[in-house]
Amino acid sequence: MGTGRHVPKLQHGGTLMKNRLTDLNDHLFAQLERLSEEGISAEQIDQEVTRADAMVKVADKIIGNASMALKACDLLATHGDRFRKHLPMISAPEDPDFSK
Repeated sequence: MGTGRHVPKLQHGGTLMKNRLTDLNDHLFAQLERLSEEGISAEQIDQEVTRADAMVKVADKIIGNASMALKACDLLATHGDRFRKHLPMISAPEDPDFSK
């Protein structure tokens, strides 16, 4: 289905949305830097903590999804195509071998 290359997607407003785990890591470290800024008000700290909590919840889901995909790839590498039809995340539906 895919070409194997990363294709950036546009967010609402036309800005580029980054979808790689390295981008997630960058966002999390940027949030950590915002939390550690000196001289921000208590209200700003509260806002950043709320934002950080939301980011961590989403990041946990993204990491869990990536972990599951990696486990599926490992299963395929270890056991061959025997389980491939049960792993749609690594097999494209238009793949002629998909229904086997």
